[in-house]
Amino acid sequence: MTEILFYHMQRQPLEKVLPNLVERSLERGWQAAIQAASEERLQALDDHLWTYSDESFLPHGTDREPDAASQPVVLTLRDVNPNTASIRFLVEGADLPPDAGQYERICILFDGTDQDALLRAREQWKQAKDAGHAVAYWQQDESGRWNKKA
Repeated sequence: MTEILFYHMQRQPLEKVLPNLVERSLERGWQAAIQAASEERLQALDDHLWTYSDESFLPHGTDREPDAASQPVVLTLRDVNPNTASIRFLVEGADLPPDAGQYERICILFDGTDQDALLRAREQWKQAKDAGHAVAYWQQDESGRWNKKA
């Protein structure tokens, strides 16, 4: 059974939250896949992961590159697992992959100020529960810390 975590972003944008979560995943020794729903978001994330911090960067590539299988982090628009990732991050309302049960964890990050994103996250919650996955809901408090709500 895959653990599916929903991150309700209210205080920090995706560009702040995602790198921290990916770094923690790599510290666990996990390969990661990040799935976006648009080419524009994919390109923006690709650029951002190289420059998000003055002290570090996240080594990554896209699934269009010939060495995607050897990358610790792969960005994709498709529901494939090009680097045998243990964790998958879904942004922009990207669909749960058909092979969701093959991951240790899936993280769904959504903008809590966007009504469409909230509705999409609710649909995905129901889909994940109906499929028998363990689900958890995390929300940011006033200081930006994550609190488990469900």
